[in-house]
Amino acid sequence: MAASRIALIASHLNEPKSFFKAVPQAPADAIFSILAKYNVDKYYNKTNLTVGAYRDDNGKPWILPVVRKATDMLISNPELNHEYLPMGGLQSFVKAAVKLLLGEDSIAIKEGRAVGVQALSGTGALRLGAEFLKKFYNKTVYISDPTWANHRTIMTDAGLKIASYPYWNAKEKCLDFEGIIDAIKNAPNGSIFLLHACAHNPTGVDPTPAQWMKIAETMKEKEHFPFLDCAYQGFASGDLDKDAYAVRLFVDMGFEILCSQSFAKNLGLYGQRCGCLTLVTSKREYSERCQTQLAKISRAIVSNCPKFGAEIANLVLNNPELTEEWYENLKTMSSRIIEMRKELHKYLVDLKTPGNWDHIIDQIGMFSYTGLNVKQCRALMSKFHIYLTENGRISMAGLNTKNVKQFAEAIDYVVRNVH
Repeated sequence: MAASRIALIASHLNEPKSFFKAVPQAPADAIFSILAKYNVDKYYNKTNLTVGAYRDDNGKPWILPVVRKATDMLISNPELNHEYLPMGGLQSFVKAAVKLLLGEDSIAIKEGRAVGVQALSGTGALRLGAEFLKKFYNKTVYISDPTWANHRTIMTDAGLKIASYPYWNAKEKCLDFEGIIDAIKNAPNGSIFLLHACAHNPTGVDPTPAQWMKIAETMKEKEHFPFLDCAYQGFASGDLDKDAYAVRLFVDMGFEILCSQSFAKNLGLYGQRCGCLTLVTSKREYSERCQTQLAKISRAIVSNCPKFGAEIANLVLNNPELTEEWYENLKTMSSRIIEMRKELHKYLVDLKTPGNWDHIIDQIGMFSYTGLNVKQCRALMSKFHIYLTENGRISMAGLNTKNVKQFAEAIDYVVRNVH
């Protein structure tokens, strides 16, 4: 008996069998892998320009004062509980989010054609929309090149086919508008175009209102479907209505749309995962049926969305006094980032850094496509302990009055010496 037991143990000492032996290592995330290097760097004066999260002028995370106030109101409410939300989320929050996106006078809202469901921030809203499209409108999704890295993964993991449309003119450091229009014209009729509503990530370059009109008109001719990603409403310019221009244009022109909303940036609710997916169709009855399907898909993916962040957003969006304070908080964040763009541009001009750097102040939002190449970005990390993605994208929120000058000097060095 003992001998057989020993033999049995010995047989298990060999390499064990596994159903998962062939699973490959996942590729490192372009942003979080660089952030990991930043975190282990012991240099006293390092700079983090990677992750898109707002920082104040001291380089610290900033909890919006209005969010602190709303949080205190929630915690002190004796009726507060931790029960499940409905499948479609906190409805008062969802309705307020849809109204924030489309505007109080939206005809789509008045006609009951605009509906929403709560989602796990913008990423969750994108995935929910992708799953819905895969099930009910399975067409190729055209994604800007470049784009936020997660866009492609979200769409392909949902089972959708993807293609690219040009967006960034690297030579001129501006929008490739002609390339966008050509791609829209050449795509098969009825294709899906994933569009950044404002503050394009990673370039920081947005179409002008006139260019948006031309994009919409061309898409209308081709009967394309717009899937908009609105991650920075109010955060980009400080004006909630201005940043929603593209979304409202498409709705006003009679498009059916999907639009993901994130409250990570504009309310600073990064870890609370608070978002909404808005759908507009041509008839109220279609929207109502689609809303039930979106809630059903969400039920299968996450069961019920998180409650606390939605409650915070709900208070801010539905309490006029808090809403007014939120407007001021948005201006604080957007103004600081705009000021950092001006300061960086000024220092580069003063240093006579080779090249034209006007794109720094022409761009908008959290990110800037600097135009630096891979070697120059690596030199910034190795020589100056300045961490950024190797495509030259920086988070403007990582700059402040204490490090913007030395960052400009570092750029000046690599532009002159690293090719």
